[in-house]
Amino acid sequence: MAVRNQFDEQLQSLHHQLLRMGMLVEEAVHQAVKSLVDKDIKLAGKVIDGDKEINDAEMDIEQKCFTLIALQQPVGGDLRRIATALKISTDLERIADHAVSIAKTTIRLKDEIYAKPLIDIPQMANIVKGMVRDALDAYIHLDHQEANQVAERDDKVDTLFKEIFTEMIDLMNSDSSVIQQATHLLLIAQYLERIGDYVTNICEWIVYMKTGKKVELNQ
Repeated sequence: MAVRNQFDEQLQSLHHQLLRMGMLVEEAVHQAVKSLVDKDIKLAGKVIDGDKEINDAEMDIEQKCFTLIALQQPVGGDLRRIATALKISTDLERIADHAVSIAKTTIRLKDEIYAKPLIDIPQMANIVKGMVRDALDAYIHLDHQEANQVAERDDKVDTLFKEIFTEMIDLMNSDSSVIQQATHLLLIAQYLERIGDYVTNICEWIVYMKTGKKVELNQ
């Protein structure tokens, strides 16, 4: 029983560490887009500098997962929980990389006046931030139904991306002087669209963790 209790404590520690990493990633996305909207170069730099902590967290979680597998030799649901934590940490790290890319674009555009107010990009960011937060909540509570619902929100992200794509193409066609800026903004929208995809991946792993079945959500 003592061995099982120790294993449960190690699992709980792993889950808390993953949740903390997710909170850092969610905040990185928020700060990156806020830095873009507000032209806040200092905040953009904070996102870039903070990426090391997220990378370190991902590597630490990975090491803990491998150690638990090697020493405890888990099977069934326990093994799926550890494998899911490993996969989620990888997707979170990739999301953070996109936040860094957005922050770097903020710096590139620091001297430019935006051709139009940024409305859809912050809206996309709000959706994907909520998706990250709620996917982690589904992970902690082993709630595969909530994971399904989170993945469904990616439809709205995709719709906004298509709208931004059309808008940026029209803008470039009507005013060649904003082609470079519009291209950067289009890339940011694409980063956010990819974040939605990564959260969908996370939701798929949560379903696997709970059911043992690997499914494709929101196709």
